[in-house]
Amino acid sequence: MNGILKRYLSADGAVVCSVLDGTAMCAEMERIHKTSAVVTAALGRLSMAASLIGYGLKDDGDTVTLRLDGGGPAGILVAVADWHGNVKSYAEQPIVELPLNAKGKLDVAGAVGTDGTLFVIKDLGMKEPYAGQTALVSGEIAEDVTQYFAASEQVPTACGLGVLVNPDLTVKFAGGYLIQLLPFAPESAITQLEENLRGLTSVTALLEAGMSADDIAEKLMHGLDAELLDESQPAYRCDCSRERTANMLRSLDRNTLTEMADEMPEIEVCCHFCNEKYIFTPDEVRQMAEAKQAASENADAE
Repeated sequence: MNGILKRYLSADGAVVCSVLDGTAMCAEMERIHKTSAVVTAALGRLSMAASLIGYGLKDDGDTVTLRLDGGGPAGILVAVADWHGNVKSYAEQPIVELPLNAKGKLDVAGAVGTDGTLFVIKDLGMKEPYAGQTALVSGEIAEDVTQYFAASEQVPTACGLGVLVNPDLTVKFAGGYLIQLLPFAPESAITQLEENLRGLTSVTALLEAGMSADDIAEKLMHGLDAELLDESQPAYRCDCSRERTANMLRSLDRNTLTEMADEMPEIEVCCHFCNEKYIFTPDEVRQMAEAKQAASENADAE
């Protein structure tokens, strides 16, 4: 199930705009995690933000992780995206029930909380990942992403995110956009963007009205002579595997592995992102502990 993610550039090269129809990826996210309506909206928004930011990365293998810890009943939310915009995500508490907010909408800020931090970690293949953070300004996620770019990367940014949930809790529409100004952007482009955004309804309302990513980009970039730069078809995609899970187990210390092998009839590891379960026998885990012991002895001998 793929989304549609397109990136546009203004004629003067000063404004970059990415638009995402994330309905399919958020629908898959809800199907996997069976989230309540408000958590679907919250985790969907964070997932699409990660997808939009990930698509701005430069190299294959680069990833971005958004971690939102706002102190709300949904707990910590995490979304990880690659440079194609593919995303995987999870919420600590997938089921949260709250009354609608004062605007009659799902209370995303109430679910995630407003007293906390948005962390952005970019793994760009260097020795250490780049990590930035910002205090939450609203808990509505789009505003928090905008604040992150202003505070941590000094990039003027406008972000919009939305998820419309059906009465049966499936996702009806989901989408988002990310607009960024380059340092040499003229004042006229800033004024035009402000005018365009002022007259814009929600992303989900535009999608519900039948608008495509191109149509939404035309509204966002009106008057800036934007052209399509590139596009992707990102999906909700988890890259876990039995081997990667085994490597995670191997990273544990020898005593822990030995205790697990001695005390458990089988060792089950469940992936947070896709709920896939991997089973290891006590013998397999014991072999990992023995290999760790042998490696330690060889290192001491050298």
